[in-house]
Amino acid sequence: MEPYLWQIPVLIVVGIVAGFLNVLAGGGSLLTLPLLIFLGLPSAVANGTNRVAILCQNIFAIGGFRRQGVFPIRLAILCSIPALFGSFLGANLAIDMDDQLFRRVLALIMIGVMIFTLVDPMRRLQLGERHLSPLRTVLLVLSFFAIGIYGGFVQAGVGFLIISGLLAHGLDLVRINAVKVIVIFAFTLVALGVFVAHGQVNYGLGLALAVGNSAGGWIATHVAVKKGHAWIKRIVTLTVFLFALKLLLT
Repeated sequence: MEPYLWQIPVLIVVGIVAGFLNVLAGGGSLLTLPLLIFLGLPSAVANGTNRVAILCQNIFAIGGFRRQGVFPIRLAILCSIPALFGSFLGANLAIDMDDQLFRRVLALIMIGVMIFTLVDPMRRLQLGERHLSPLRTVLLVLSFFAIGIYGGFVQAGVGFLIISGLLAHGLDLVRINAVKVIVIFAFTLVALGVFVAHGQVNYGLGLALAVGNSAGGWIATHVAVKKGHAWIKRIVTLTVFLFALKLLLT
């Protein structure tokens, strides 16, 4: 399927919004994945195509955080390794799933994300920074393996899971978002490889969306560092509200 000319500016604009949200909070794929399906892609192809944009977005976001001096690489590597293995399993599960069933699962995930954000466990999880004991390290590895499975399967809303998991270790949201973009880049590389191997990627639409996502991700890294922790929390709250409206009106 070749993209129509009108689809390209639509994807770029939505991609900017999604990339901005993905870096500062999460859930941008809840906009882009349904949009790709609406444009006529089968669910598996939409899922794979969305990963092109996510990968490009996180390359720019990583560069932005690094230039701003926010780059907790050791923690990011610890979280990324188990997520890589989980992502491979999750992507293969998505490839094998029936198209109609995937759409229903995606709808349930959107409802689940709405409930998750309305309950706001992130506020309750935020603690003082804590040392990673051997037990806490094992729990962190297991949690990011599970996050990798989810992210490889659908991607949408995975940022909220990563933020919640790392808030439990007392990190502020600026450093958490830096870790998040590194982890998502790593497991998205694996997931995209699975979709490419199965021919489930539309490169024309994916690259158009990637332009927007990358621009939004680059903008978000500068806003995140300059505005700080409290402003990011307001973005998360706004994101939750917009997702809730989307669910109520569709």
